[in-house]
Amino acid sequence: MSGVRALTHPWIAGTRSLWPGVAAPLLIMLGATFLSEHYGGPQLLYALLLGLAFHFLHEDERCRPGIEFCAKSLLRIGVALLGARITLSQIGQLGAGPLALAVLSIASTIVLGAWLARRLGLRTDFGLLCGAAVSICGASAALAVSAVMPKSQDGERHTLVAVVGVTGLSTLAMVVYPLLAQQLGFSDTSAGIFLGGTIHDVAQVVGAGLMLSHPTGDVALIVKLVRVTLLVPVVAALAFYWRRSSGYTAAGAGRRAPLLPFFLVGFVALVLVNSTGFVTPEVTDVLGQVSRTCLVVAISALGIKTSLGELVKLGWRPMALMIVATLWLAAVVLAYLWVFRP
Repeated sequence: MSGVRALTHPWIAGTRSLWPGVAAPLLIMLGATFLSEHYGGPQLLYALLLGLAFHFLHEDERCRPGIEFCAKSLLRIGVALLGARITLSQIGQLGAGPLALAVLSIASTIVLGAWLARRLGLRTDFGLLCGAAVSICGASAALAVSAVMPKSQDGERHTLVAVVGVTGLSTLAMVVYPLLAQQLGFSDTSAGIFLGGTIHDVAQVVGAGLMLSHPTGDVALIVKLVRVTLLVPVVAALAFYWRRSSGYTAAGAGRRAPLLPFFLVGFVALVLVNSTGFVTPEVTDVLGQVSRTCLVVAISALGIKTSLGELVKLGWRPMALMIVATLWLAAVVLAYLWVFRP
């Protein structure tokens, strides 16, 4: 009888109800990984496109709870685990200049995104989302910001548009920006600052840097990780803004979310723990892989939840906004390098 009671425990029963919906994003993640490893291209983009093809699963009552779990809970876990890649010493190595550059470029790009969204007839929330995605860490930042955005009818479609746009632009930048750095005659340090300060996704920053040299790749990665670290204050500030302006957040109707979302607390805690030196590189690598897996599964679930027809209705304006924000970010970093010539 005790065994029967265990199997019918509410927590276990609730977990079992998630599996039909969790299985689909997991399989899509495996398919996206296979395509990325064997044919090249961004894993997150493959996961999103495959997820869109399985939108019909979200209409199934058995699958919906698991899909929602992946799109929300796993998303937050993945963002929190990003902190395992960063230490305080990495930030300190750069000095004040690149750190100030990162703060200026991120703040100005987010403000530009919000202003341009209004000019193009889009929601200000979407402009803030795109500005953060372009200026911090691409799809990961878009997912993190979406986790604290007020819920709206177009919110998830806007998130997916941001992920598609920023991933495509990041892939293009990975090819074009190293050639531009060579044409401008940048040193290893300058090229690293340029690549790490402008390309959206961490993996593509590393790839672009190594196209030039290992020292360039090292500098680019450190600059990029500084931008990733700034994800915490940016998401916290946006959460506070939406909390004050609407009184309604991702926590649900009728109640306010915490001022600092729990997954950001986890992010900061992992940065601090990783900075102590007690965490081995092997553990850091494992946590990084788990983070990446959670984010890919989450974007697969978001793809399943979204109708491709509804995405098409958004038109050309979102992509135009992201292109302008990307060019602005590159212009800010190039201006810094022209003035200070590190």
